Amino acid sequence: MGPMKYTQLGRTGLKVSRLVLGTMNFGPQTDETTSHTVMDAALDAGLNFFDTANVYGWGENKGRTEEIIGSWFAKGGDRRDKTVLATKVYGNMGPDGEPWPNHDRLSALNIRRAVDASLKRLRTDRIDLYQFHHVDRRTPFEEIWQAVDVLIQQGKILYAGSSNFPGYKIAQANETAARRGMLGLVSEQCLYNLAERRAEMEVVPAAQEYGLGVIPWSPLHGGLLGGVIRKEAEGGRRTEGRSAAALANTAVRAQVQAYEDLCAKHGTEPGETALAWLLTRPGVTGPIVGPRTAEQLESALRAVELELDEEVLAELDGIFPGPGPTPEAFAW
Repeated sequence: MGPMKYTQLGRTGLKVSRLVLGTMNFGPQTDETTSHTVMDAALDAGLNFFDTANVYGWGENKGRTEEIIGSWFAKGGDRRDKTVLATKVYGNMGPDGEPWPNHDRLSALNIRRAVDASLKRLRTDRIDLYQFHHVDRRTPFEEIWQAVDVLIQQGKILYAGSSNFPGYKIAQANETAARRGMLGLVSEQCLYNLAERRAEMEVVPAAQEYGLGVIPWSPLHGGLLGGVIRKEAEGGRRTEGRSAAALANTAVRAQVQAYEDLCAKHGTEPGETALAWLLTRPGVTGPIVGPRTAEQLESALRAVELELDEEVLAELDGIFPGPGPTPEAFAW
């Protein structure tokens, strides 16, 4: 496999790999030992950008994923130093797993509490990219940036990013930051893939306009773009969850079938094709891949080298047409 490709994160001087290691499966699906193996394999391949969130582990195990990453850092060997570490704040981290006031959202109080708790679990003194996991309609950006400013001064975080923000909130956040003489958001992590292209209407243009790197999550749309129909036919893993619900819709099933046929025609793997497509998109830093095993990581790494020619890109647009930018998406 060739060397990993790197790019700048948005308008910053920070260099990150074109694939992001998503850790959401570490804990719930992947045990600690396997998680450590996957992270070692990622670093060995030159993948330096790891994404997590304080709520990962879910339910009464909230925080478990950060702890698994922390125990991996504690093994030493420059692991922490080689990793660009991103985590998130927003979800409720109340004591004993109970929702409790001021243990969620983006108040200055919660941001301060959440960052300290994440640092402890992650066993590190800094978070490289601290992301707001969702918009908080109740907290003004003046308050959010004031809290972030203090954390940057304290050396606890270096950059701030957003996740699941609409375009106007990206603009609002960065206009407020500019008035304070601050850098503002440097990245937006959004749902974006071949089957779900609405981010192209306003989120991606806003991110590009304000110099944010775009980090797509769920690049295979919950497995839908990973060759599900073929796997079903081969008697492999039965489709479940979101993919199964989506395939119950005959129009979606026909679309996915056309996609898998196109991949078969060009001799490419569906999952790798979906990742390679995102890497061709304007504004995209790199998609988040969430491997449960080292084998799944290898497949994702192959996507970085997969070159899709103009003909394939045109055919993909034919199967999954994007809405296009606004206002053209809904007006003249």
